[in-house]
Amino acid sequence: MTRSKINCACRRGSALVLSLLFLTVLSAMAIAMATISGANVQVAHNQRQGGWALAGAHSGLEVLRYYLKDVSVPIGAPQDRLAAIAGELQEMFADVQNISVSYSADTLTMTFAPVTLDAEVDQRFAATVTYGAHADGTPNYDALDVTITGSGGQATKRIGVCYSLRDIGNPIFDYGIATRGPLKTQGNVDIETFNETFSANIYIESLNSNLALEMIGKSSIGGTVTIANGAANVDIANSSTVLGAKGSNAIQHITIGADACTFPVPNPSEFLGYVTTTFQTGDPTSNTTLTNVEIPADTNPQFTGNTTINGVMYIRQPNTVRFVGNATINGIIVAEGQLETPSELNHLDFGGTVISNDVSTLSAEEFGALTEQTGTFIVAPGFSVSFGGNASMINGVIAASGVEFYGHAGGTVNGSIINYSDDRMDLAGNTDLVFNRSGRDKIPAGFEPQTTLEFVPASYQEYL
Repeated sequence: MTRSKINCACRRGSALVLSLLFLTVLSAMAIAMATISGANVQVAHNQRQGGWALAGAHSGLEVLRYYLKDVSVPIGAPQDRLAAIAGELQEMFADVQNISVSYSADTLTMTFAPVTLDAEVDQRFAATVTYGAHADGTPNYDALDVTITGSGGQATKRIGVCYSLRDIGNPIFDYGIATRGPLKTQGNVDIETFNETFSANIYIESLNSNLALEMIGKSSIGGTVTIANGAANVDIANSSTVLGAKGSNAIQHITIGADACTFPVPNPSEFLGYVTTTFQTGDPTSNTTLTNVEIPADTNPQFTGNTTINGVMYIRQPNTVRFVGNATINGIIVAEGQLETPSELNHLDFGGTVISNDVSTLSAEEFGALTEQTGTFIVAPGFSVSFGGNASMINGVIAASGVEFYGHAGGTVNGSIINYSDDRMDLAGNTDLVFNRSGRDKIPAGFEPQTTLEFVPASYQEYL
């Protein structure tokens, strides 16, 4: 009995020890779980802020892509391109309160100030744009590097993309006829295509006149018509057709209120270097051949027949040059008028039959690099041009500040007809224009190429 009592006394208090042990273990586990839970909450919070930051950077990327697609990149000194782009964006953002752009000529850097997307979580983006670099570290003025920094709370994320600058042909050259002013056809006027239907498509801006297209008599347009003026209307006679549809049914092939196109910028001065002779008052005006000739201002010659022009005819302003008789143009006619301020004293009139051959048909040995200036027949900003005689073939673009066809004028046109004037373009009489623009992917001579910013998706990267 005594022995049993001793054994019982030795186990007294062990439950307390075990309880304390379990309590210690469970407390440690609770502390650990609380610590892990708190860490997970912090990780989740950090990840959420990182997500806000990355989403902010992506938003900035989309904003930049939206605005940069409409930027017109200037022709000229490449090192000035970024400054010009910044200036154009500053004009775009003049009435936008939360976006601003600055440019540093010292660092050649364009900077987008931070733009707040969500003030509650402090979500923003900012961006810098610099020129790219060649392998040797020299600036690559044909590329732009864009770095966009997004932020959310305390987190930041950076992404980078590249834009390339490349020359493209102006979309205006996709049309057979493109005119800033309205278009009127009267009589038996046919605008047709030699191959694909789209070659006879017509673009009309007509921002200063709501009557954008007027078709009187039995006229036909073999393509579609696109009109920029959203308030424009058309007047189509019952016997006139657009893409085969007569009268009021023709409206189905006419788009009104389309996005306005940017007309190509003519550059006649690039042909001045080819001039080797000067036409003088009293020189023969019939049965004559003129080669790379300049027509001085106020000469106002009238060529009466069998006139041949080889190479370039460079016409100074003011001048009225008339071809009353037959004329063979083996090259390009260039006039140096002002596109913004055309003069009534500047006019080219082809009253007789015109035979037009591309400069590529000339001897490369005699005319050198001029034979590569293809795709253009007339480039005459500030001059009006009229055709009254037949032209079996016009080898190139006709671009002038006023275009008129009358009488039996017409023929096959290997290019586009571009009217820079806001005044109405008239096609009258028995004019028959057949457009053949196959293989005309090259930018026509005498026009500045259109440089565009092209986003390079493969350049996307996220910085650590």
